Amino acid sequence: MTSGAAVFSEYSAEPRVVSTPLAHLSIELGHLYMEDYAGGRPRLREHFTRVRRWAETASEDVAALLTGRTPRVSTCFLIDDYFTRFPSPAGVIEDVLGAAEDAGVRVDYLAREAACAKSRSGPDGKFVEPVRLMIDRLVDEPPPGTNGARPLAKEVGWLCNGERGPSMVPQAMEEPEPWSAPREHARNRHSIFLDVELWDGPEDAPTWSCPLLAAVWQLLRLGLLRDGGEVVVPPEPCPPTRRMTDDWDELPGIMTVNPNAAPFAAYRTFTILDRRFQNIEHAVGAILGQTRVDREVLEQIARRARGERLELPDELTERLDYLFIGRPWTAP
Repeated sequence: MTSGAAVFSEYSAEPRVVSTPLAHLSIELGHLYMEDYAGGRPRLREHFTRVRRWAETASEDVAALLTGRTPRVSTCFLIDDYFTRFPSPAGVIEDVLGAAEDAGVRVDYLAREAACAKSRSGPDGKFVEPVRLMIDRLVDEPPPGTNGARPLAKEVGWLCNGERGPSMVPQAMEEPEPWSAPREHARNRHSIFLDVELWDGPEDAPTWSCPLLAAVWQLLRLGLLRDGGEVVVPPEPCPPTRRMTDDWDELPGIMTVNPNAAPFAAYRTFTILDRRFQNIEHAVGAILGQTRVDREVLEQIARRARGERLELPDELTERLDYLFIGRPWTAP
């Protein structure tokens, strides 16, 4: 198994970049809303029972592909403490881990969604804002035939995957532009145009959108986000629940539940979600499609993959696999 200790790599004429341990696959075991937690351990147990077979199948697929090699597969579960503040971290965490154990599902890491916005990071306890690191890496795609004068996504808080249609409201003394449909950049014959809100609220205290935080979450799982070369929000041991206060922000952003687990970050991710999250993940793909990850980090991970005789897709979105599940069948 890959060592859990981070190491440094040097590049000629490049800043020092910390290398993070990598699993072959990171499996996310779901993401739930407040009403799901309100159902208590029975509702959580039902969820983990449903996802168990899919998680097991994904692990078996990795093992089959890595014939003769030991597969490294880790599991994680993301708790929404950003849009919903639960009264007691200890109670929620005990219910999640207890329900998973009852269902025969192994949870290696717990993560807080609020940590994708802001979290203490590393042994020195300094605060980082992963979401702002992500925004700094957004690269807009000017539509063909334009001069790039459209406001940047990082300035206005809206990102699209193509060319918006013209405004129907003309300026004074101007003729209105004729209507034209929006167009997707990389369309397959017909466009599926998407306009994603990245945040709202005041500039000095924005509320980040779910798709933007989910895109940050995927970058963390892929081990691709750095701050001055340092790994962002590395996993830390999960504190005993009896020692937890009611302040979620005092908890590590990513908590190691299983000390014998494969690394948290991985070459690829597999995410099991309820179908209600499908639109959000569509938006995640649009955001990641316009994200420029640090070249040194991409090269470092690509080289490590080649060293393990693995081929990584160049496109970030091609490293993400999903399974969307609908409501359970009922048989009255």
